[in-house]
Amino acid sequence: MFLTSLSTATVALALVGSATQFGPEFVTFAVVVLSITLFLGVATFIRLVQINNEDLYWVAGMNRLRGEYARMEPGIEAEFVAGYTLDQAGFAQTYGAMNVTGFSPLHAFVTTPGVVGVICAVLAGVIAGLLGLQLAPSMNSAILIGAVIAIVAAALCLDYARRDSSAYLARMIRFQGDPAAAPTGPDRAPDA
Repeated sequence: MFLTSLSTATVALALVGSATQFGPEFVTFAVVVLSITLFLGVATFIRLVQINNEDLYWVAGMNRLRGEYARMEPGIEAEFVAGYTLDQAGFAQTYGAMNVTGFSPLHAFVTTPGVVGVICAVLAGVIAGLLGLQLAPSMNSAILIGAVIAIVAAALCLDYARRDSSAYLARMIRFQGDPAAAPTGPDRAPDA
C-alpha cells in the first residue's frame, strides 16, 4: 500500500508540476502530498520491524518444541535441521543463516523494513529540500539540507530497528551474559 501511494503521489506531482509550472503552488502541494506519503511510509516501516521481530517469537516456539523432544529423547537433536535452543546459535540454525540475531547495519538495509526505511529517509530529505528551497532559494543549500535530513532520517530508522530488535531479543533469549552459565541442552524456565 505504501509503495502504491508513493507511485500515485509521484504521478500526481508530475501532473500538478506541469500545470503549475513548478511554482509556489507546486511546492505547497508537494509538501502536503509527500508528508502524507511519509507518514504512511513510517507506519509501514514500524510495522515491518515488528513483523520481523514476531517471526523470532514463532521461531522460539518451534525451538522450544524441538528442545523438549531433545530432552525426552537424548541424541535426537543430531537429526534436526533446525535449532532447538533459545540462544543465538539456535535461532541462527532455525533461520538457516549465520548470526541472524546479531545486528548488522549492512544487512538491515537489505531487509524489507530497511528498504522502506531508506525510501522514507529519502522522502524526508525531499520534503526538507523543498522547504529549504523556500527559505534559502539556493539549489545547493536545498540539496545539502535534503541530504543531511535524509541521512539523519536513515540513521533514526536504523536505530529504531536496532533498539526494537534488541528489546525483543532480550525478552526471547534466556541465559544471556556468561556463556558458562548457559545450559548445554535446551533452555528451560526454572520450575516454580
